[in-house]
Amino acid sequence: MQGKKLLKSYTTQLKAIYTTLLDAFGQQGWWPAKTRFEVIVGAILTQNTNWKNVEKVIAELDKLKLLRPRTLDRIPLPRLAKIIRPAGYYNQKAKKLKAFMEHFKQYDFDVGKMMKRGITVLRSELLSVWGIGPETADSILLYALDKPVFVVDAYTRRVFSRMGFVDKDINYEDLRAFFEKNLDKTRDPRLKTFKEYHALIDELAKRHCKTRPECSSCPVRRLCSYNGKT
Repeated sequence: MQGKKLLKSYTTQLKAIYTTLLDAFGQQGWWPAKTRFEVIVGAILTQNTNWKNVEKVIAELDKLKLLRPRTLDRIPLPRLAKIIRPAGYYNQKAKKLKAFMEHFKQYDFDVGKMMKRGITVLRSELLSVWGIGPETADSILLYALDKPVFVVDAYTRRVFSRMGFVDKDINYEDLRAFFEKNLDKTRDPRLKTFKEYHALIDELAKRHCKTRPECSSCPVRRLCSYNGKT
């Protein structure tokens, strides 16, 4: 991450980018789900695939009444893998879901009991579950458990390294801390801002800040140090 001497200005700039993106794209309403448990399942399934594929699997799981913790816990691993095949890496993801369910047992399959624990404890627990890395853990914390952590991904690194805020090789934890430290200073409620900001960054990356950026119509072009450079 770049020098700490710039941190004071980062808060204002990040707020300006957030407001501009919100005006341009509107509220994204992430994470679409009927239950908090469905969000957890979706966070695991969405690893290394697009959301459309996950939606298909979620719909099938719902149809089969498998989005109920105890039911999902009981389903045989081979059958689960077959059902979630459209999400890709289905054998591995089936094992990951089962690993989470084994962890979830200590909470009696009750998301509400998880929500009563602190962020530090929950994050440590989730990261200890096989197949759950930082991005998946933070997605669960933010979108399923309503904990104010900032989820970052490859899109976040691409956008904000191009804009000149961070180095392109910044690691996950430093990038997450960069947002949490600076957005915590804004007047917006942290939880709402964190959810929307993550979604808006992804939307920006998909529409404009692509592998080959399309800067001419980018809503935050004036705030970006890249700004059409080749």
